[in-house]
Amino acid sequence: MPTPRHFSQKSSTTNMLNLKHPQAPSSPAYRVGFLLLENFSMASFTVAMDVLVTANLLQNQLFVSTPLSLGSERVISDLGLEIYATGLERNTLDNLDMLVVCGGLRTPLKYPQLDRLLSEAASHGLALGGLWNGAYFLGRAGVLTGYSCTIHPEQRASLAELTQSTITPASFVLDRDRLTAASPNGALEMMLALLKLQQGEALAAGVEEILAFSGARFRRVDSSSKKSMSAPLRTIVELMENNLEETLSLDQLATYSSRSRRQIDRLFQAQLGTSPSRYYMELRITKSRRLLQYSDLPLMDVAIACGFVSVSHFSKCYSAYFGYPPSREQRLGE
Repeated sequence: MPTPRHFSQKSSTTNMLNLKHPQAPSSPAYRVGFLLLENFSMASFTVAMDVLVTANLLQNQLFVSTPLSLGSERVISDLGLEIYATGLERNTLDNLDMLVVCGGLRTPLKYPQLDRLLSEAASHGLALGGLWNGAYFLGRAGVLTGYSCTIHPEQRASLAELTQSTITPASFVLDRDRLTAASPNGALEMMLALLKLQQGEALAAGVEEILAFSGARFRRVDSSSKKSMSAPLRTIVELMENNLEETLSLDQLATYSSRSRRQIDRLFQAQLGTSPSRYYMELRITKSRRLLQYSDLPLMDVAIACGFVSVSHFSKCYSAYFGYPPSREQRLGE
């Protein structure tokens, strides 16, 4: 079996789920408990969980996440859907690294027993988080003093009466071991920031790429991969992306972008660390993987759709990157 060729940096994040790298020596999983309060924001909770679950798909058992409740076996979300949860007890804190309080627009501002639990969690060194109006409960327990935080605008005034923390209008805030988010969008950003802090930029970017479509209702993830590119390079990359079936030559790219071949090569080397031809190939290989996995197109049609003149050439290029031929790719669309 051929040794997989390494993708360049941006393309490696897009294909991270399919690249089987040797696992590094395992370290203990980071344990996150999501405390679900009555009428909690289902969107905020699920998008936060999704980041951790997706990270585990890319690297085994980085996180263990557990839905928790204050006694009830089932908690009703803002959508009226029930989630089964484990009761949060004092000894539960010993098995966590982080506790995230999940509130919602209609979550009652009660739960006096939560003050003691959050205070004990802080004294044990747990990182503490709040989704939607979760920061209110952190503030009431006195564990936000001296921190910056955010909360849904509806509860901003009430939180200001409780705590001496700095309340910002940001969608999320990560201040040392306190993480707060004011919306589903903020929950996504918050967990990606946590992942980046703990595991580095590459894994966080890989998770962001995978969640680009499922997260589209919360924010435009797709455009962020190009935000660091200069305008000339972005123009060339978009030309490539829009011409994968009938590929453009380097001379054509130069003509359409009003740049010389040498200028194009320098742009790619300086900003993407690879050559234009290799980057173009990686775009085509990435598209072919998606078509193989998520459509029922025959192999020949996939090859043609991605600019390959023959199945044999396509198979050779595909194997060079993934270590196995396209005929062995998982076909979820069949």
